Amino acid sequence: MKCRLHYRRYRLLLRAPLRTARGVWTEREGLMVRLEAPNGRVGFGEAATLPWFGTETAEEAGEACGKLGADVDAGLIAQVPAKFACLRNALAAAHTEVAGADAVRTVGRPKPLPVAALLPAGRSVLERIAPLAEAGFRVFKWKVGVGDLADELALLDDVCALLPEGAKLRLDANGAWQGRQAERWLERAAERPIEFIEQPCYTETSQGAALHRRSEDLLLGLARDFPTPIALDESLVGDGDVAHWLELGWPGVFIVKPSLCGDPVAVMARLGTARASVVISSALETAVGAKTALGLAFRWNQPARALGFGVWPLFADTRFDGPALAPFLRWEDVVRIDQEAVWNELS
Repeated sequence: MKCRLHYRRYRLLLRAPLRTARGVWTEREGLMVRLEAPNGRVGFGEAATLPWFGTETAEEAGEACGKLGADVDAGLIAQVPAKFACLRNALAAAHTEVAGADAVRTVGRPKPLPVAALLPAGRSVLERIAPLAEAGFRVFKWKVGVGDLADELALLDDVCALLPEGAKLRLDANGAWQGRQAERWLERAAERPIEFIEQPCYTETSQGAALHRRSEDLLLGLARDFPTPIALDESLVGDGDVAHWLELGWPGVFIVKPSLCGDPVAVMARLGTARASVVISSALETAVGAKTALGLAFRWNQPARALGFGVWPLFADTRFDGPALAPFLRWEDVVRIDQEAVWNELS
């Protein structure tokens, strides 16, 4: 079945700058697609590109859409090169809806899923914990690796002291540390309510195969030598990376951003077969991509840690945000997302 393809680039200001070890984010770029079938059915998808993460750029995704032409079918979508994982994701999601198999459909009435609240880097973290705790959050994610190592380590005790009883803290370093720095954090974490440390070290493949392999060996060694679990995030850029780390016998957590997977259903199936420990997380996408990703989260039929979707309100223009920030995400919140309305806001 041939479908009419429409696509629109977006560049949206963030509500507040997001500081990470990889720099400061002030805006989000990506691309949305809309497929319309001859019978009038429509489907939407989002290429939430993160080029610094290893994906294609929004411009490249747009150029690839232009080459597809105005009319596409499932066979043509399958021919989009694997390096355009975000675009493949968007087109597949839209085609699934057009075909009448909405990706967010599920059986029965799923239970609400717990959500981890995102905390800012630096000392401003101390101001955010109390209101989030009062709102009911019990899992928190703190961006580290941004400031001085000694200052952040000293601040850790203040952060932990503010956590409500029974709460867990995730530390996200975005690959900022070298081996000894990571060891210092893992030593400190072992005595504190740390759920896991996310991507303590990372070397991009562009830095050379030897360095990249040493980085992998370092992560495997840290995961083996310390009791606090380590989670992979930047190390899972494409679909093949999940298979690679499963083959290596990764004992820690997999942070999966469905929006960055060319075939997220297959990726999750592989993780399910391996009985892996998984966190399904946001890629800071708009409500269009969030609906697809969260639909997958609710269909995940194995024990899962709190979702990494405590990111909203994210955009200066809140019409592009996903569900409101809450300690639990309900199925109804996902179904309620109006992708057509979000698409129309880009016109």
